[in-house]
Amino acid sequence: MKRILVIEDNPDNLLLVRMLLSSLKVDLVAAMDGPSGITIAEKEAFDLILLDIQLPGMDGYQVVKALRALPGTAETPIMAITSYAMAGDRERALLEGFTEYIEKPINPETFTGTISTFI
Repeated sequence: MKRILVIEDNPDNLLLVRMLLSSLKVDLVAAMDGPSGITIAEKEAFDLILLDIQLPGMDGYQVVKALRALPGTAETPIMAITSYAMAGDRERALLEGFTEYIEKPINPETFTGTISTFI
């Protein structure tokens, strides 16, 4: 079974992600902030990491840099999930180390289709 780490501080968004991914039969592990997500990723292997950019304290850009520095997650696909939708935001996310970029509000069909390409 494929494993996905979701780093998301909003319980409603986390619930939505859980519901959407339930059809894919994946093992989903959640962290509510960046430091917790990094700690989990240091101890466990994942096939994909979903990471909110707007996290309290340590934002998603800081988290993706930390994850890319870890041997176990340096090559793991990391998908940004964000409400940032201004011109240049997608490009910045990809330059900062994200593999893919999904805008909120999440489109269920696009979301599960994109996830499926990585697992």
